[in-house]
Amino acid sequence: MLLQNARVFLPDGSFAQADILSEGDVIAEVGPHLPGDGEDLAGLTVIPGLCDIHTHGCVGGDWSRGGAEDYRRMLRYYAANGVTSVCAATMSLPETPLREAMARLGAFIGAERDSLSGAAMCGINMEGPFFSGEKCGAQDPENLREPSATFFEEMQAAAGGHILLCDFAPELPGADAFLAAERGKVVLSLAHTAADYETARRAIEAGAGHVTHLYNAMTPFTHRAPGVVGAAFDSPVTAELIADGVHVDPAAVRVTFRMLGGRAVLISDSMEACGMPDGVYELGGQEVFVRGGRALLRDGTIAGSCTNLFTCMVRAIRFGVPECDAVMAATGTPARVIGLEKHIGSIAPGRKADLVVVDGDYHIRRVYTGGREFGG
Repeated sequence: MLLQNARVFLPDGSFAQADILSEGDVIAEVGPHLPGDGEDLAGLTVIPGLCDIHTHGCVGGDWSRGGAEDYRRMLRYYAANGVTSVCAATMSLPETPLREAMARLGAFIGAERDSLSGAAMCGINMEGPFFSGEKCGAQDPENLREPSATFFEEMQAAAGGHILLCDFAPELPGADAFLAAERGKVVLSLAHTAADYETARRAIEAGAGHVTHLYNAMTPFTHRAPGVVGAAFDSPVTAELIADGVHVDPAAVRVTFRMLGGRAVLISDSMEACGMPDGVYELGGQEVFVRGGRALLRDGTIAGSCTNLFTCMVRAIRFGVPECDAVMAATGTPARVIGLEKHIGSIAPGRKADLVVVDGDYHIRRVYTGGREFGG
């Protein structure tokens, strides 16, 4: 496949007029005026396929429930909306249902990860149950437990080794031992935590390299108590941001990108209502009421988002985040977080030919998964 005369997003975060040649499912060459008779994109923009490392579901499907047919439907929706790689995020569930969910997801990834018609499932994001009851958000407090390397390893074994991220609250008993046991084996992320700045910094220095949905379900940033947010700003970790316009104010989105620079990671945190009409849904065993693009528990707690990652990226741009920064935060940076930057997340030789063609207003014109145009 040869795409010509495009405005291409390059790995260094800049845009340039270039052609893209792919051979099979891999990009072979990127540069101006490549020889051959290809498709003239007439200046349309090409960005890498987006990588959502934190999504619970969409179009009526939830990664913690259902099975292969649900997963395939969800992956088609992601691809149709420019998201070509995902990590399936689980919830804080009782031990047996969580183990069963891990087994289903692990088996699906192991059997089908190279032959999917739609987005590729890269791995699993274990969001819970190692969380604080004070900051549980939409996680069911009855299912929370102290961090445990033994428990995590049991879940990892059930998942066939496909858990790539594990979230935890660093102030809980057992957190230090858990962190010491699992650092270097999986991306460890601070989440749903009442930790203060000092506790968060100690966890980061001990090996936690990521922060889950910054601002949400954690101690806030203030001038006398900078909290987890301050620790994220003041260290080299990457940090997620939900730019749906509901979870974080647009001004805070702009400021956060300035503070984090290339460490910002856009996520959707979408739940099963994403791509669906208003109504009553479920997340982690709790009822979620969706109205006007907001997903809430009965008590008014925000319960994930109804927005896919591509829309979050476009909204970030419209909030005033520089285009190049927003695109990088939805492509190259999340790929780096999960250790797949040599395979996905950028338009460069040797990377998978996952591409999204958009016009000047970021309307999707077409999506390529593995060098083939995705047809829905």
